[in-house]
Amino acid sequence: MAEAINRQGVIDTDILIDATHKLPDALNVLAAQLVIGGIKISIVSAMELIQGSRNSSELSQIQQFLRQVSVIPINAQTSQTAKELMEQFFLSHGLVIPDALIAATALENDLTLYSKNIRHYKMIPNLSVIRPY
Repeated sequence: MAEAINRQGVIDTDILIDATHKLPDALNVLAAQLVIGGIKISIVSAMELIQGSRNSSELSQIQQFLRQVSVIPINAQTSQTAKELMEQFFLSHGLVIPDALIAATALENDLTLYSKNIRHYKMIPNLSVIRPY
């Protein structure tokens, strides 16, 4: 179920990967975020994009993209929130460290999280998570 992209948010890695493949829905999400106030991503997503590079050309393209977006770093409070999320949801829901850090980034910056994988996040209280397509 797709929902409107009318609030500033953190873009999850899955949508960023789709955008690198020029998928129109993903490109529309990024364009909408630009209009609202800019594309924001977690440093974790930036690292996941870098890790997905298969060669120096792809790495160069990712570096160019990262220079055009706001990469939100992990601070002490984000780390603490992510740890608490892991304690709460690892055993019951299989929450993994990257997703905990991305969710904590959205929570601590009072931003919506845009992701295609809402099942990774739906159990987290107070997290606004939207599947845009």
